[in-house]
Amino acid sequence: MSQSLPPLLHYALSPRTFFHSHYFHLGLRFGAGLIGIIWATLAFADMTTAMSVGIGALCTALMDMPSPLRHKLNEMLASVLLCSLVTLVVSLCAPYFWLLTIVLVLLSFFASMMIVYGKKSMPLQLATLFIMTMSMEHHLTPLQALAHAGLFTLGGIAYLAYAMGIAWLLRHRIKQQVLAEALFELAAYIDTKADFYDTRYNLTEQFNKLVRQQAALADKQQASRDLILRAHQNRKDAIVVQIHVCMLDLYEQILSTHTDYAQLRVHLADSPALEALRGLAFKCARDIESVAYAVTRKKASFQAISYEPELAAIEAELAELMRRVAAGKPAQEALAVLRAQRNKVRAIINMVGELHGASQKAYDSTPYWQDADMQPFLSQQKYEIGVLLSHFRMDSPVFRFSLRVAMAIACGLAIGTLLPYSAHSYWIILTIVIILRPSFSMTVQRRSDRIVGTVIGCVITAAILLFFNHPAVILTALVLATIATPTFVYLRYRYTAIAVSIMILLQMNLAAGGNLHTITERLVDTFIGAAVATVFSFVLASWEYQSLPKLIQQVLVANGRYMEAAFELLQGKCRNDFPYRIQRKGLMDALAMLSAAMVRMLDEPASKRRAVEDINLFIVQNYLLVAHVAALRAILRRHVKDIPAREVNRMLAASHVQVGRALADALARHGVKVPVPSLEEDLAWSETIAPAGSVDWPGWPVVQRRVRLLHADAEKILVHSEAIERNVMQA
Repeated sequence: MSQSLPPLLHYALSPRTFFHSHYFHLGLRFGAGLIGIIWATLAFADMTTAMSVGIGALCTALMDMPSPLRHKLNEMLASVLLCSLVTLVVSLCAPYFWLLTIVLVLLSFFASMMIVYGKKSMPLQLATLFIMTMSMEHHLTPLQALAHAGLFTLGGIAYLAYAMGIAWLLRHRIKQQVLAEALFELAAYIDTKADFYDTRYNLTEQFNKLVRQQAALADKQQASRDLILRAHQNRKDAIVVQIHVCMLDLYEQILSTHTDYAQLRVHLADSPALEALRGLAFKCARDIESVAYAVTRKKASFQAISYEPELAAIEAELAELMRRVAAGKPAQEALAVLRAQRNKVRAIINMVGELHGASQKAYDSTPYWQDADMQPFLSQQKYEIGVLLSHFRMDSPVFRFSLRVAMAIACGLAIGTLLPYSAHSYWIILTIVIILRPSFSMTVQRRSDRIVGTVIGCVITAAILLFFNHPAVILTALVLATIATPTFVYLRYRYTAIAVSIMILLQMNLAAGGNLHTITERLVDTFIGAAVATVFSFVLASWEYQSLPKLIQQVLVANGRYMEAAFELLQGKCRNDFPYRIQRKGLMDALAMLSAAMVRMLDEPASKRRAVEDINLFIVQNYLLVAHVAALRAILRRHVKDIPAREVNRMLAASHVQVGRALADALARHGVKVPVPSLEEDLAWSETIAPAGSVDWPGWPVVQRRVRLLHADAEKILVHSEAIERNVMQA
């Protein structure tokens, strides 16, 4: 009945969606801008001048990412100013090797320190180190150095103006593309959940996959928030805002579908209901993908998928279970579990329909928490000098990384002077800069991609020069490589490494008449740079387990705040779910950071791994607490008219205290003391809700069961946090 699920593939790598993604459009913008600026310069000057201007445009283009317009202007302007200063300083020092060495080491150190400002500063660090590397081969007089820096700045400003103009014209289109990416990730998340209904898949492994996918989804949802919630001014913006809101509500509804999958499999092991539930999840994912695909094409989306066969199969199974119960057979538990899942899945299908509807309507305004402060939902970036200075200490991973880069570059320069052929130290340095990343796992991945990509790129370039050495072919290959370079940098860096090798080698061939010996030398330089980067990845290394105590503490603090907001909402103390959404986002962000650290730790040497299983379970249990709260919200909403408010709130009050105490005890193990929620205050609140009455309410057993699961998982969080603390402290 259900279709087999395909392996998870990034949506932008699928031929159907690739050409509508913002990655491909970024490549087109990059290629058109860079090539256009170089050609425009060639109309008035020689090739040397054009290349200087082109390098300036290239470095600025590295900062061309989907961002709010004001942020984009600040980021790209910072790149122009900083890289212009770097190219001037390096060009002035290039004739004096001893002075150049000192300057390169210092620049590489301070450029690497910039990553204290977060993920958005990474391209600026790379741009700074890239232009430092490309400028070190220029032996210019002071006047020529000034002229070269001026041309570089001109190219940077030209690309800045071009990129800002395109971003302004396509500001709504970029919002659509980023929103569509978040929807595609949500579909991938549901695909992972679908396999929980398949007994062939191990539940523990599926939970691990789900948590990793949740981290990726949180990242894409944040990118969507940053673009869509910062500026929504017209009717077209109102549509993407409404789709975004529906996506977040749908995500919470999906969280509420969590159940005891082990019990579900036991009760329905031989039932077609499991296959039907998996088929429904699979179809929901495809339905959401259809919305995302319509958004990328600037069209309204209409529901075309039918869920009736799977729903009919579930109804038939429910009828069969009811007959068994009527006949006195022990099928009550299976009936309750399947009925609950049926209700949740129906709610999700209805919300997917609302998602389609949001893309069809025309809105006069953007009713997304009118007059509310959106700042808590948005990425906050402060470029303060105090943040940088605070990391000048040996226990700072960023400081150690910066020292590591500086030492590796010094070593690369020394090796470059000893090479038997014409020295190309800049290629060695460039390889080190690209490969050596803040974490060991990222360095290993970059090393593999850089080596394989460079080898393939060199082979392709050699084939072009040997067999297709015609200006039209070379120009076509150069244009395609220029477009591919930024397109795949966040998707498959190996493809970017291939493209950038082709692009640089063909540019060298056009500018200086390079030959096959040049390609061979570049291969040797790449292997040397990779070897140096590998050696220094162990020098002053910051292993992931060293950051675990802080990350665990952040998760526990975020969970405590989330539970406080959640119980206020569940008990009716707060009618507005805005604070709840803020705290849920904070917890999801903290879990995503911990999950990412654990994944990186698995790529480190075995001797540097700590408490892997307990971290896995700790992440899963925190995730389950969010799922239980989402399920409780869904239950209380469904029974809002007949709910015995006083009794339910008394139970929630006791639950709040028990969960809060478990989280507080876990934090105490990590040296942080927080107050435990007050039972008396919550009980006093419940007395004001309604008079006492009998608990003759169909939702009562479901709420009780969900509260028990909430308690059990909170206690497991305490157990696993203690195990992690012991393991890491022993290390």
